[in-house]
Amino acid sequence: MICSPGSYYQGYARIRFVKQVGILYNSKLEKARDVANKLGKLLYAQGVSSWQCPACEEDKAKQQVAGSDLVLSIGGDGTILHAAHISAPANVPILGINLGRLGFITELNADEAASKLPSLLKGAGWIEERAMLETRLEDKSFHALNDVVVRSTAVRLVNIKAEIDSEMLATYRADGVIIATATGSTGYSLAAGGPILHPQSREIILQPISCHLGLSHTLVLPPQSIVVLGIATGDRAILSLDGQVDISLHNKQDIRIKLSSYVARFLKTHQPEYFYSSLWQKLRGKEQYED
Repeated sequence: MICSPGSYYQGYARIRFVKQVGILYNSKLEKARDVANKLGKLLYAQGVSSWQCPACEEDKAKQQVAGSDLVLSIGGDGTILHAAHISAPANVPILGINLGRLGFITELNADEAASKLPSLLKGAGWIEERAMLETRLEDKSFHALNDVVVRSTAVRLVNIKAEIDSEMLATYRADGVIIATATGSTGYSLAAGGPILHPQSREIILQPISCHLGLSHTLVLPPQSIVVLGIATGDRAILSLDGQVDISLHNKQDIRIKLSSYVARFLKTHQPEYFYSSLWQKLRGKEQYED
């Protein structure tokens, strides 16, 4: 149940009356399984039921997430992306628990999670909402937290035409094009030279990758924008969603991208302003990576 918080985080929602918690973990890491089991026992001791599932098994987890009040994501930012795909349609908040890599989205390490979880179950912390993208390809719809990327399948340039709100923008001759959210602005888009947006921003980033000719600058689009990307005849490209789903494209397909009706909801323990100091620490390379 979500309710209004006290004076400490005025204006933010928080979680309360937790009865069931889902535990998603990186199945490639033995430590993640160990932490999942430890937290499962802690939840049981608190009188809270729980279920566990590898984060990569999204369809299986989606069958269990309904009725949950919170999802624990144990791993790194890659695990968080799976957790968002699972939890966002059910409007269930996520607590990200980092196991050692960069962790732009994760909130706590394993030791902090064990010590802070009891108070979080009782209403400590606050809920941060982050925009997601919806991608339409023919009759299929996909949702992404970080980014949607159209890129060449080979080490060569590809021609990608881009329309914004039914108006032709440009044909990019580049390695690819990234459409990113504020959350994705610290990922692939940043590596390609894009700007960093505040996590709660709803603007959309359009970022070409190694553009050879034409418009090479980043565009920051308003939330209501609709972007349509298409592949030039004869070019081979791939559609990548959050770096986890890859779909081959042919030149008669248009990719329609806009803000999703879903939002990813994260349970946070630090003050909202913590993003800035955390960003500085992470960009200095002080933390290691883990998916």
